[in-house]
Amino acid sequence: MTTTTDGRLTVFEKCRISPPPNTVGERSLPLTFFDLIWLLAPPLHQIFFYDFPHSKSHFIDEIIPKLKHSLSLTLQHFFPFASNLTVFPAKNNSSGLVRKPEIRYVEGDSVPITFAEECDLDFNYLKGNHPRDCNKFHGLVPVLESPYRVSDDVVKIPVFSIQVTIFENTGITIGLTNHHSLCDARTDYDFLMAWTSIAKHGTVAIGRSLLPFYDRVIEYPDSLDDPWLNLPAVRTMDESYKVPELVPQADRVRSTIVLRRSQINTLKKWVLLQLPTMEYVSSFAIGCGYVWSCIAKSRVHVLGEKGEYDVEGFRCAADWRDRFGVSQMYFGNCVGPSCRATTKTTLITESKEGFLRAVELVSMAIREGVNGKNQDHVFKDAETWLEKMSRQVPTVGVAGTPKSNIYDVDFGWGKPEKYEIISLDFSDLISVNAGKESVGDLEIGLCLPAEQMDAFINISRNELENILSHDF
Repeated sequence: MTTTTDGRLTVFEKCRISPPPNTVGERSLPLTFFDLIWLLAPPLHQIFFYDFPHSKSHFIDEIIPKLKHSLSLTLQHFFPFASNLTVFPAKNNSSGLVRKPEIRYVEGDSVPITFAEECDLDFNYLKGNHPRDCNKFHGLVPVLESPYRVSDDVVKIPVFSIQVTIFENTGITIGLTNHHSLCDARTDYDFLMAWTSIAKHGTVAIGRSLLPFYDRVIEYPDSLDDPWLNLPAVRTMDESYKVPELVPQADRVRSTIVLRRSQINTLKKWVLLQLPTMEYVSSFAIGCGYVWSCIAKSRVHVLGEKGEYDVEGFRCAADWRDRFGVSQMYFGNCVGPSCRATTKTTLITESKEGFLRAVELVSMAIREGVNGKNQDHVFKDAETWLEKMSRQVPTVGVAGTPKSNIYDVDFGWGKPEKYEIISLDFSDLISVNAGKESVGDLEIGLCLPAEQMDAFINISRNELENILSHDF
């Protein structure tokens, strides 16, 4: 095992992990409409933080072999993670792509994985909830490898990469990066649960409930693909295509707030008392409405009454597996940005009424975008998604899902101490996940300019305290 220095990191090993020989064969997975809409999106970067009060030698001798072996066994079931996004450009890109892209695996394809040591950063600082410098996290997530041409009309784009970093005698981080066209958060979670199951139990036998479902059973009009395949950046996809990368952020910090189940239940009671026509409000709507309104208020606090815009937006993606009657283990993307709301800035920045308005709008967006919709209704709205996704107004979007307990990702040395979605750094997203202490809690991550984050923390704390102080 060689040792090199890569910036702040000391790299022990860079290697590639394939499924066991002759366990997958050559396989292809066509991209569906739900995959195509994320074709140009930035990749998902995420980090798991684990307490690990052990030596570097223990990490090298015990942890690295276990992770490599279990990853290989997992990839025979989740072969797309070791595959490439394969595109088919016409010669000289004279007429765009000659066929729809696909995920393709051939014998020998693999996942790049880096094992490294971090000596300069404070592990306990990074895993906190308080505001932390965004740039300090970037060295802990891997980048996707560059595309490469394999023939005149075939270009392969790597879709997955892993970095495992030890902070000696303190902790381990596992950084993951995947191309969004590979899969959504649900499939990513399924892969991690299979990998951890094999790592903990040391066997290839995983329950049938953890095996992916690859059949492309969702039917939709082919015409929906055309607007996405004809985007100029898609039509010219070849080996020069560059996946968006993390870049240094000037004066930008990330923070995490935790809404406890008891707090959420009190907020629900208060909302339903103020809005008696609402029969039901979800924990998700409470959390998103609360953070959306506080972000808007913090921006007004910093920039003035309006800033550049006088309109606010909210969006979240809906998981359509239940609506389409497909397996919960369906592999790929089965989500769409169909839940959207817009409002005047002044309506969600007015004291406690702003919170009420935001919760009401989020609830309406979910009800109109998801509830009662069958497969035909979903695709009827899908014709508008491209235009809606390109609108340029301040919009809070949601990454992650509280439906999957991300803190169950345990490789055998304990559950994560913290989970971070690093992709928030270059987007307008917040992360919403189930809490570490209880799945009834909501853990919400966000990234803002430092001055605005200070305002957000004060506003959100005061607003929560004022509402929770009421007698019901």
